[in-house]
Amino acid sequence: MDKVLIVCGAGASSTFLALRLRGIARARGLDLTVEAGTLADVAERLAATDVLLVGPHLATQFAELQAEAAAAGTRSALLPDIVFQAGGAEHAADLVTTLLAESRGSTDRLAAEPDEGELTWLNER
Repeated sequence: MDKVLIVCGAGASSTFLALRLRGIARARGLDLTVEAGTLADVAERLAATDVLLVGPHLATQFAELQAEAAAAGTRSALLPDIVFQAGGAEHAADLVTTLLAESRGSTDRLAAEPDEGELTWLNER
């Protein structure tokens, strides 16, 4: 089972997105644990996290979070502004699937991969 951590400033936005993402993961048959978190608890949770998704309102802090995630061996991405709009959780699910495939060295891509303009791909190794 892969673990996804979604962070935002206080945890409210990430909690709602985590709930939606859990439902999408179940519907797609993905074996994911999705949790919400805050900036304050990121460092202690990274070691047990496969994918870190960062809320778009934390864009100015993303470089630091990305470096922390990379040091822990965790893939990370800055979520696009559309993530909290209708269909945004679907885009987040696509992003998680892509990041996990990349971490495994898989060349398999999603059948309905989102346009690069809709997602910010910031942690390509």
